[in-house]
Amino acid sequence: MPEYKTSVNEMIERRNRLLGKAYRLFYSEPIHLVRGDGVWLYDADGRQYLDVYNNVPHVGHCHPHVVEALSRQIQTLNTHTRYLHEGVLEYAEKLVAKFPEPLRVAMFACTGTEANELALRIARARTGGTGVIVTENAYHGNSWAIAQISTCDQSHELREPNIVTVPAPDTYRGLYREDDTAAGDRYAAHLDEAVATLESRGIKLAAFIVDTIFSSDGVPRVPAGYLQRAVDSVRAAGGVFVADEVQSGFGRTGHDFWGFQGHGVVPDIVTMGKPMGNGHPVSAVVTSAEVIEPFEHKARYFNTFGGNPVSCAAASAVLEVIEAESLQQNAAKVGGYLNEGLNQLAGRHEAIGDIRGSGFFIGIDIVSDRKNRTADGAWAKKIVDGLRQRGVLAGLDGPHNNVVKMRPPMVFDLDHADLLLRRLDETLMAV
Repeated sequence: MPEYKTSVNEMIERRNRLLGKAYRLFYSEPIHLVRGDGVWLYDADGRQYLDVYNNVPHVGHCHPHVVEALSRQIQTLNTHTRYLHEGVLEYAEKLVAKFPEPLRVAMFACTGTEANELALRIARARTGGTGVIVTENAYHGNSWAIAQISTCDQSHELREPNIVTVPAPDTYRGLYREDDTAAGDRYAAHLDEAVATLESRGIKLAAFIVDTIFSSDGVPRVPAGYLQRAVDSVRAAGGVFVADEVQSGFGRTGHDFWGFQGHGVVPDIVTMGKPMGNGHPVSAVVTSAEVIEPFEHKARYFNTFGGNPVSCAAASAVLEVIEAESLQQNAAKVGGYLNEGLNQLAGRHEAIGDIRGSGFFIGIDIVSDRKNRTADGAWAKKIVDGLRQRGVLAGLDGPHNNVVKMRPPMVFDLDHADLLLRRLDETLMAV
């Protein structure tokens, strides 16, 4: 292994000087990572970490099949999509085959942000509107326009008038809870209010966009029927529904290939990114011929690197690995096992207020008072730092930053789940 002579503190100083201080680092003691393999990451001192956070390496860090596909294609040709290339078309066919009718048109970009930008352009062309409805603590990307709908980072005062928020459908700590049989309808009714707010401002609705696992909203347990009722309101007002599948797509939830399928809704537009190329920058918008038709007449689309042959080779290899290694089924099996283990830990540790999610996307709500469901972000941070000290990498999410987020690579197995449960148990006893 190469010798790394720079200390972590020296790297932090150098990073702040060279990259500026707007960037953020994970953990109270940041890690200098140098290598990844499957579910494991390694730091400059050779220490091994179980990766329970990074959904970008969807089929595992440096999966050999993806690496080989990338290497083979980059040695042959890489160019943009103004030339014909069979590999790009073959991947598009594979991708849209994973969707229900009528979603049969794929357009490629490089990042989830770009995909969401394109989705909003398509929505505006389709509807003639500019208004967008999002949940109160959403995240959809980092460009200027998408930062406007990334409400977890954008303060209300800086938001443009065409952006309106609705409460996340959170039945644990939200306005309407699990004992309210009408919670789904009550949350969805806020969409009608949002449409009315836009109309009062003289703005026509273009789109309602949600991350279908509601990750930044804390991975809430969504009441049955909520999303279908919300989408019905949006369509009645002339808008379209955009499902952001960057985090929940490609089999991560276990029971479905796409997060929206768990809600029984077919979107008008779907966006995806991050995990699609296992870390190689590629993203996509999938929609129907009917929805895309006005955009095709009003605009041209070109993205220099979006959907290039190398990106599509990586993305195609990811789909092949998901199928060949039955990774969606693995997410269901191991995710269910992990959920059972976490519920057992909750019986011993009062700090665990709630456990939510599905498959390989789990949120653990950390509380200081379980009865009153008092969110405790400071304690959650100590837990994540404690796990890091014990060789497990997790993250934080939610409006109160108190939800320990776990979304490991899809090759995570039962032994890895057992190790995570042991380390979490040790951490909860220690902090």
